[in-house]
Amino acid sequence: MVKENFVAVCADDFGLSHGVSLGILQALAAGRLTAVSALTTGSCWPAMGRELLRRGVDADIGLHFNLTLGAPLGPMPNFAPKGVFPPLSKILRLSARGRLPLAEIREETHRQLDRFEAVMERSPDHFDGHQHVHVVGDIRETILDVLTERGLQGEIWLRDVSDTVPRVIMRKTAIGKALSLRTLARGFAKEAHLRGFTVNDGFSGLSNFDPAQNYADHFSRYLLGLGARHLIMCHPGHVDAALLALDSVTQTREQELEFLISPHFPELLQQKGLMLARLSQM
Repeated sequence: MVKENFVAVCADDFGLSHGVSLGILQALAAGRLTAVSALTTGSCWPAMGRELLRRGVDADIGLHFNLTLGAPLGPMPNFAPKGVFPPLSKILRLSARGRLPLAEIREETHRQLDRFEAVMERSPDHFDGHQHVHVVGDIRETILDVLTERGLQGEIWLRDVSDTVPRVIMRKTAIGKALSLRTLARGFAKEAHLRGFTVNDGFSGLSNFDPAQNYADHFSRYLLGLGARHLIMCHPGHVDAALLALDSVTQTREQELEFLISPHFPELLQQKGLMLARLSQM
């Protein structure tokens, strides 16, 4: 069977809250995910990470690098002077002006990787970013430097959040967001390859997080225009008080989880002649 018959499905934000993490574990147990991205800056990460380790799941477990939500793991006097990460919009402005405190970001990258490894007892299988911050200009160079220093080239895959224009148009979902990300991530895959890292070929799953939209219909569109190592991003989970206090993406997480664990999800894959696979094994 050729690679185009396989897709990888990755749930983001594990560790964001207990509700989100439990929902992702539920989807994992149902065999609906092939990857999980863990946000290690959250207070529930150690406990939920140990639960993820205890279950010995058959999935790629990676770091969901965070610079935009909550607090850093260590002091960042210039980047987060009040102990809270800035919004992505500010990061983009600072990056455009060449004013990001890259030394602080470098140390925070090490801290988040260290916290992942302390719980999971190994390096991550992959690396991506909350709100895709890992592909931003000089931040990407800092991250690639850190990953190279830690000897992870050839060992982990990185998420490329761009896709070709024809594929984006074909899916007819979150087109503006997809094209903006394509611009933001321009050159990322090439730089990663030059450093010895593999990336996905093909990316979908972008959403406007509108609870009025039909997620099942959107997911069927994510399966159009597949790349050779295609990655679909999703955000399943249960809504709890901690999530409501942290993030604006709430109700749609329940909708995504409901679809993923329903019989409709494997039926859709079967109709398309597709199977799930870990990207690390493609």
